[in-house]
Amino acid sequence: MAYFYLKAFHLIFVITWFAGLFYIPRLFVYQIEAFQKPSPDKEILGKQLKLMAKRLWFIITWPSAILALVFGLSLFYINPALFYLPWMQVKIGFILLLFIYHLKTHQYYKQLQNDEVKKTSSYMRIWNEGATFILFAVIFLVILKSAINWIWGIIGIVVLGILIMLGFKLYKNFREKNPEA
Repeated sequence: MAYFYLKAFHLIFVITWFAGLFYIPRLFVYQIEAFQKPSPDKEILGKQLKLMAKRLWFIITWPSAILALVFGLSLFYINPALFYLPWMQVKIGFILLLFIYHLKTHQYYKQLQNDEVKKTSSYMRIWNEGATFILFAVIFLVILKSAINWIWGIIGIVVLGILIMLGFKLYKNFREKNPEA
């Protein structure tokens, strides 16, 4: 019975972790765009967006990442055979990729908190999709639970990536034609 409680907590913190990873790049987009505004808008918006990012990052995203990891490792402790399943090993690879994404996002967070704008808002809009790709891969792996079927999941992720990039280009064209939107 403890296994199912641990699994439930693991899923809850995975969801809240992804919520943070989905929203923080959006705040980065707004911070970068606010940085380009004239005073006093630049300072007022910048201060508020920094506060929002700080709270999201340290109250929700980081704790959720750590708790998702702790509960995930506890599931391995209770059922070590899980670790040797082929689909789980692929999933662990994606989880490592997710932590790399998280750490790189942390680097962007620190830069923006120090008013260092090194990336464009367009870049951050694309960066925002990184967690989406990983989420798709992990969900397909967990549901399909097959080392062969996950290949179809990866193909689906590539197709999703192409569709997102096309959507991004359409949105960019729309914004250029309608700057008030």
